[in-house]
Amino acid sequence: MSSESFLKEIQGIGEKFLLKLQKLPKAEPVEIVCFCVVLLFIVTVLVLMIIACSCCCYSCCGCDGRPDTRSKRSQVRPAAH
Repeated sequence: MSSESFLKEIQGIGEKFLLKLQKLPKAEPVEIVCFCVVLLFIVTVLVLMIIACSCCCYSCCGCDGRPDTRSKRSQVRPAAH
């Protein structure tokens, strides 16, 4: 998929979303509830992705800039006789 077609697809989705928002005040209550559920699902997924990425980054790098040495394991080699 080229970048132009991807941008056109994103623009089309954005236009549909804005059209849906414009029609929302005149919509039926069931349609409003469905729209809110879908919107809540999208927001929940984005928040969970942000939390997962921040936890992963925190455990990998740490906030103070030092790598976490507790997660590293050293290899044990057999003793030579």
